[in-house]
Amino acid sequence: MAFLAHYKYLAVLLHVLSVVIWVGGMFFAYVVLRPVAATTLEPPQRLTLWVNVFQRFFPFVWVAVITLPLTGVWLIYVFWQGSPLPIYVHIMTGLAVAMILIYLHVYFAPFRRLKNAVAIQNWQEGGKRLGQMRKLIGINLTIGLITVIVASGGRLF
Repeated sequence: MAFLAHYKYLAVLLHVLSVVIWVGGMFFAYVVLRPVAATTLEPPQRLTLWVNVFQRFFPFVWVAVITLPLTGVWLIYVFWQGSPLPIYVHIMTGLAVAMILIYLHVYFAPFRRLKNAVAIQNWQEGGKRLGQMRKLIGINLTIGLITVIVASGGRLF
C-alpha cells in the first residue's frame, strides 16, 4: 500500500476535480440555467431540455460519485495513516455520504419518472418530477457548497 503515497497528488487532483465538476455543474444548472429555462421555454421544450441536460451531466456525476469516496479513503490513508481524523474530515465525509445518497435517489426515482413522462408527453407529471428534482438538487447544492467550505477551511476552524 506504500505505492498509494507516491500518487497522493493524483488523488488530490482527482478528488478536487470531481468536486468542481459535480458542485459546479449543480451551481450552473440551478442558479443559471433553471431560471432562464423557466422564463423562456414552454413546458414541453423545458422538460425536454432538462432530460437532455441531465442525460449529459449525470455520467459525470457517476464518475464523481465513484471517484470521491475512493480518493477520499486514499487521502485519509496517506495523510493520517491510522491517526485520529480531524473533525472537519468527519464532517466532510458525512456530508459527502448524504450527497451521494440524495443523488442516487434523484437518479433512480424522479429522473427516471421525468424521462418516462417526457417520452409519453405527460407534461404535468414531468413538471412534478422536475420540481421534485429541483428541490433535491437545491439541497445537494447547498450541502456541496458547505462541504467545500468545510474542506477548504476546516483546518482553520
